[in-house]
Amino acid sequence: MLLLLAFPVLIFGLLYGFTFFGNESIDEANSMFLELFPFVSIGVGVWFIIAYFSNTGMIKRQTKMHSLSRKENMYIYNLTENLCMSVGMKMPKLFVIESSGLNAFASGINERTFAVTITRGLIEYLDEKELEGVIAHELTHIRNSDVKLQIVSIIFVGIFSIIVEILFRGMIYGRRGRRRSSKDDSGGGMIILIALAFAAVGYFFSLLFRFALSRKREYLADAGAVEMTKNANALASALRKISRNPKVEVKNSGIKELFIDNGDRKKGFFAKLMGIFSTHPPIEKRIEMLEKGI
Repeated sequence: MLLLLAFPVLIFGLLYGFTFFGNESIDEANSMFLELFPFVSIGVGVWFIIAYFSNTGMIKRQTKMHSLSRKENMYIYNLTENLCMSVGMKMPKLFVIESSGLNAFASGINERTFAVTITRGLIEYLDEKELEGVIAHELTHIRNSDVKLQIVSIIFVGIFSIIVEILFRGMIYGRRGRRRSSKDDSGGGMIILIALAFAAVGYFFSLLFRFALSRKREYLADAGAVEMTKNANALASALRKISRNPKVEVKNSGIKELFIDNGDRKKGFFAKLMGIFSTHPPIEKRIEMLEKGI
């Protein structure tokens, strides 16, 4: 909850900081902040609602996944249904991506759109217990509302990303225009530069919040899968196989971060330092924890 609250706090905190530039007193800054607050709130709210409810369709288009019915694959369908019955949850929709890569992810914002998607490679390469562990992991993401948390974090990061891009373009084109104009226009360029700096700081910290949230939920999903299947070794074995070939052709980085393994392998001296920019904990660490029964 604290990580989620950090996103709106970051937006309005940076907005408040920005109002101090160009104002001679705190009262003027406060007045400007109160004037801007409703417009920023409405803009962020509209953007958030559109992105939140359109994400399911976007994921389908990006991954080219198609539904997996009981008739098409009774084995997978029954396995998922039994896991859902064991914990009293409504069964989500099942989808498959026609890829030889080994991967899976959960998605959706409510019971009508909740889904578990697995690749064809996963179905063909994993045995029954391993596949059960992977599906249980994704079902735990749904049970823990991780799929909704991920969407929220991705949207907030996207907001900062677009703001940075708009301000950067404004600064570049504004600089070209000022070459033909008077020196009095230099103040506008400085304001854009300051706003760009604030937006860049916001983008950086929103990424850190998002990655921290994602890493924590992966550990919880592993633990939930073990609780559901009572078989930590099966999930550990599945993760080890998945780590050898997790690649699935998806251009959108936000969707890649939904996968049980996004294929991100950081090695060398800076591996631990750069770990704060990873959406997933090291898969070797996850396997080690599962095999130790932690």
